[in-house]
Amino acid sequence: MVTPEYIERAIQAGLACEHVEVAGDGQHFQAVIVSAAFAGLTKVKQHQLVYGVLGDRMREEIHALSMQTLTPAQWSAQGAAPQ
Repeated sequence: MVTPEYIERAIQAGLACEHVEVAGDGQHFQAVIVSAAFAGLTKVKQHQLVYGVLGDRMREEIHALSMQTLTPAQWSAQGAAPQ
């Protein structure tokens, strides 16, 4: 079974992130991803970047993933501290 930790590690392995947090029940997952790589990209392009990092996992292992993608500045503006 796919775990939130598995998805976190997969994202962090392919994308420089200041923060990644994934929750889910083994079928449906929600992620908060903070990366400077998102700067200047639309939300669609940000999500495509993450999907690209996850690659075949999105077709074969992860059935549903909703994402909140943020730049470090957006994350800080929300009052969250980088980890």
